[in-house]
Amino acid sequence: MFQRIVGKTHSPVQTAVWLALMMVFLAQGAQKARSASGKEEITPRRASLWALQSSEQIPGDVPTTPQVPGQENRVKEQLDPQAQAVLDKIAASVTLNPTTAAEARKAYLSLLQFAGAPEDIFKVEDRQIPGPAGRITIRVYTPRAANDLPVLVYFHGGGFTTGDLNTHDTLLRALANRTGCIIVSVAYRLAPEHRFPAAPEDAYAATKWVAQHAAEIGGNAKRLAVGGDGAGGNLAAVVALMARDRTGPALAYQVLIYPNTDATMSCRSWREVGGPVVTKEAMVSLLGNYLTATDDLQDPYISPLFAKSLKNLPPALVITAEQDPLRDEGEEYAKRLQEAGVQVKATCYPGMIHGFVLMAGAVDAGKTAIEEAASALRGAFPGGPSNAASLTADLPEGPEVRGQDHVAALAHHAEIAGSPSLANARPKGVISGN
Repeated sequence: MFQRIVGKTHSPVQTAVWLALMMVFLAQGAQKARSASGKEEITPRRASLWALQSSEQIPGDVPTTPQVPGQENRVKEQLDPQAQAVLDKIAASVTLNPTTAAEARKAYLSLLQFAGAPEDIFKVEDRQIPGPAGRITIRVYTPRAANDLPVLVYFHGGGFTTGDLNTHDTLLRALANRTGCIIVSVAYRLAPEHRFPAAPEDAYAATKWVAQHAAEIGGNAKRLAVGGDGAGGNLAAVVALMARDRTGPALAYQVLIYPNTDATMSCRSWREVGGPVVTKEAMVSLLGNYLTATDDLQDPYISPLFAKSLKNLPPALVITAEQDPLRDEGEEYAKRLQEAGVQVKATCYPGMIHGFVLMAGAVDAGKTAIEEAASALRGAFPGGPSNAASLTADLPEGPEVRGQDHVAALAHHAEIAGSPSLANARPKGVISGN
């Protein structure tokens, strides 16, 4: 096991991290033996560190048989044929289970071919905003010219190591069109160049900026949500915790798509599902990029599932995939939210794999999940737009001048609103920058 974790494919920094962890594990082995003799009880922290290297169930682990209300535990089923076809195409060109940052970034880019054609949208704009360690790039998707729109702050997935504004562009265009709300996509800092807590602090800073400047982009700070997929789902859950713990900003909803909620990887699905997109070995490697030997795996800003309390958090939609090792930790988080009095909807997509929402151009379940997220968001925003677009053909013509701000876009829309020749015009969705 040790050779497999710190083999030749890992960088010197990762190897040093795992060497340090192994020293801790060896010490904990002795402590575990003492505990078995009744001399010392294993703490949850020790158990979680040990769980990274062992599939053995240890006292203090998170329960491994999560029961989401309204759902029964499922036995492993075959992959959905469409998901299998996607995997076959990916495997022919890239490493399906990457263990280095370079491999992960190449593999993630291969998903773009399955996203489908990007939809037209009224306006797309890149901006630079202040962050805790410099400027953060955000991309603002505006579905129509209006003021006071709800806003979703979105964090892309990619194991904290890969992904960017472009990998999720097609997804977020579709989601913005279907919700009728503004979406702000955040390019948070990535590992291994920037380790924890860089990503969550960037995510929280961007969410605060949006709350404070919502009117500038046509949004309403009182109708603000967060969302993300994979590592981005982790960041959305963490930002919700931070907003509660740091007294703001107020959030109306959270959309968590196959989120990482437990860095100890101690839930049953990590043993039950052997990939096919994410393996335990690959996740250990990604966490080695993201964390250091001194980070507590049960820190709630690393593993939201270990938060002492999940009370006073916004309502949530939690989407999981049956053939995803992260399935159970997502479902367990949904269960704990509900136990804390938070309104939750949890949906597990049968036969689906990690990343399937990014494959909506080739996998029908991806389209369904996008529609489900859009429906949840439309219902979550108080006073939200009742005529949110479901088809891009229903959207108004977008501004075509690079750098045009939101006020100018409103003026442009007012000029063309009464023109019969432009009544059914398709939006352009020009990307501009400030």
